[in-house]
Amino acid sequence: MGLRANPTYRQRRFGAEVRKLRERAKLSVGEGAAVMGMHQSHISNVESGRTSLSAERLRRLADAAGNIDAGYVEALTGLGQRTGKGWWSLYRNSVRAPLLDFAELEAGAESIACYEPMFVPGLLQTRAYATAVHRGGYVEVPHSAEASAVDFRLARQRVLTGEGAPRLHMVVHEAALRVTLGGRELVREQLLRLLEACRLPNVTLQVLPFDGPVPFGAPFTVLMPRVRELSTVVVPHVENSLYLGEVEAVSRYSHTFAKLAKAALPPEARQAKDTVRLIERLLYPLL
Repeated sequence: MGLRANPTYRQRRFGAEVRKLRERAKLSVGEGAAVMGMHQSHISNVESGRTSLSAERLRRLADAAGNIDAGYVEALTGLGQRTGKGWWSLYRNSVRAPLLDFAELEAGAESIACYEPMFVPGLLQTRAYATAVHRGGYVEVPHSAEASAVDFRLARQRVLTGEGAPRLHMVVHEAALRVTLGGRELVREQLLRLLEACRLPNVTLQVLPFDGPVPFGAPFTVLMPRVRELSTVVVPHVENSLYLGEVEAVSRYSHTFAKLAKAALPPEARQAKDTVRLIERLLYPLL
């Protein structure tokens, strides 16, 4: 099997976790290769995500590291054995690789925490809203690419209602709900979509109001699979989004999200001021 020229995030993350196991076992690259019965060059390529590693060899390395949680080893084995194929594979020639990586992470998540200061998050966008956002993007693209990108964004939303749907917790700043974009009808449809999402049993939506604390500036998403050690933080950027898998980074962003959720309006508490009532007040003049 040839080496991968452009490993996916999942493949790079698997390699990084293999390297962490080797370092925990206090083994050099050569010593790690000996433990697993492979050439030194092979393990270097595994750790860079350019090639795979058998489940048997991974377990040998985990045994050498000692006291490794069995659930983590099982989850890491699964991470390395996945084909990476899913509904997103249909978009491999029309959507940027980081977006495909993001969709794969969503599909494998048990819970998702998302903070968005300026836009409605992609998992809750209507087609008209997604199209308007895409047209106002940083880079102009042809109409054919625009249609594919919007279709891809809407296809991502199936994760919310499919089998094994993750728990989704979103904190959105009030500013995102007041951006007019494409006119009254677009905004009305989008606000109605948010109210529909609030009724999904696995979705929690909170709004951070204007009269709340100073908002955190950058959007981010924390994606947590069943084994939390394999969680990832994604910080989107117009050029290259950050994919952070370090335990410290996940902990920092999770703590920040918890603070934002505490400061935001409650989802629906039948109070004078909660998220649902705020959305309804914004919607009323548009009906």
